[in-house]
Amino acid sequence: MRKTADCREFPSETNCTLAISGEEEEVVRAASEHAVSVHGHTDSAELRRMVRESLRDEVPQHA
Repeated sequence: MRKTADCREFPSETNCTLAISGEEEEVVRAASEHAVSVHGHTDSAELRRMVRESLRDEVPQHA
């Protein structure tokens, strides 16, 4: 099942609206890199754990 990480679920000074979806490991990696490069977090095992715990199952969009 695809997972999503959505910055809108967390308060930020930039009011970030980025959402990332894909396979779990891809999303953890991309969301962690985003948290470091955009939000100034420190890359760590703790950050990746927090990202992983915040993931949601993707809700498929049907036309």
